[in-house]
Amino acid sequence: MAPTTAAVQAAVETASAAETARITATLIRVTGDWSLAEDCVQDAFARALADWPERGIPRNPGAWLTTVARNRAIDRMRSAASERKAVRELTVLAELEGLAEDAVIDPAADDDRLRLIYTCCHPALPLDARVALTLRTVAGLTTAEIARAFLVSEATMSKRLVRARTKIRDAGIPYRVPPPELITERTAGILAVLYLLFNEGYSATGGDSLIREPLVREAIRLARLLNALLDGSQQEPEAMGLLALMLFHHARRTARTDAAGDLVTLEDQDRALWDSAAVAEAAALLAAAGRLGISRGARPGSYRIQAAIAACHMTAGSPDSTDFARIAMLYDALAHIAPSPVVELNRAVAVAMSQGPEAGLALIEQLDRTRSLEGYYLLPAARADLLRRLGRKAEAGLAYRRARDLAPTEAERRYLDKRLAETSPACPSESSLNTHSAPAGKEQQ
Repeated sequence: MAPTTAAVQAAVETASAAETARITATLIRVTGDWSLAEDCVQDAFARALADWPERGIPRNPGAWLTTVARNRAIDRMRSAASERKAVRELTVLAELEGLAEDAVIDPAADDDRLRLIYTCCHPALPLDARVALTLRTVAGLTTAEIARAFLVSEATMSKRLVRARTKIRDAGIPYRVPPPELITERTAGILAVLYLLFNEGYSATGGDSLIREPLVREAIRLARLLNALLDGSQQEPEAMGLLALMLFHHARRTARTDAAGDLVTLEDQDRALWDSAAVAEAAALLAAAGRLGISRGARPGSYRIQAAIAACHMTAGSPDSTDFARIAMLYDALAHIAPSPVVELNRAVAVAMSQGPEAGLALIEQLDRTRSLEGYYLLPAARADLLRRLGRKAEAGLAYRRARDLAPTEAERRYLDKRLAETSPACPSESSLNTHSAPAGKEQQ
């Protein structure tokens, strides 16, 4: 029986998240041609959309896509070699043809994706371009998704990506993991990439699902690789902090949604469902990062501070026992070294939890007047929760509607619909407040 259109679409989307970076990275390594690699991968997915409805979804979609992309690259390289008789094209063609299918599918010892990240994060590129290009090429995010993560328009992000690719080509930036003496200057960009990659998987900026599990697992896997690479370096404590942050949040993955796929906020989650092994590993990493930081004179960076915030939540026995006063102080420290309106929003919520909703609401309304988070749904969502706690239901309802209109996923919209219903005059006021300390200021879900 032929698969349904929905089944094919789902299979293609799953394969895209899991396989795009791996196939692209392998083709770039072999051909040295970024555009050729991306074009061949796109051709493979287009072929899947045409073939799978008739022939069925293959047992191993990744292997099928790899073979199609590789064969497409071979065809194009043959054509180029035939036209120009270029020695390099003939050499690359021989390497492509000599690749055993299993060798292409299995991760290489040096890991092509890590090479690809380092290429994208070359210091010749502006930091925002490094992050955006890696999210597009390594993580497979769409230009629209990356634009939302950066709070810029899709057109602006598209131009930024084109400029980055052009710079790599024109400057002859090598596709490799740099030698040890050059790794330090790349670390900030690499950490930022992995942070946003995890963040997009942890709380997706679009679609029906709140969580994009393949992105989360890929970010954690690459963070582990980076930690191994930075062993003994000055940057190791901060890399450990980032991995701890990821593990703390990922430990709650099974508790963040209910059986219907609806969002469950941190305060309402069943803590027995949290992954205790992941929490323990994260806590040990954070403690080790602190010891290494002291011994190497490395002050805590933004990721270590965020991991410390997450630890306050994850090691508390209950929501009521969470040390929100410490969380607010940690956000003060974070705002000092990495100021952003999202950090200020998180700090305002922590202040509300430790000092009362009026104090937090004053900070949120001040932030709202700056319009620095225009279009960011968590700002009106946080304001709505505080207004609800204060019994100002009419105002809370308006804020929930605004948040609902801006929410990026169906899971979040359904959650806000429920909260909106609670602001009706017939519904009693509640005292709970959603807290915000997930990566990049995502709601603590």
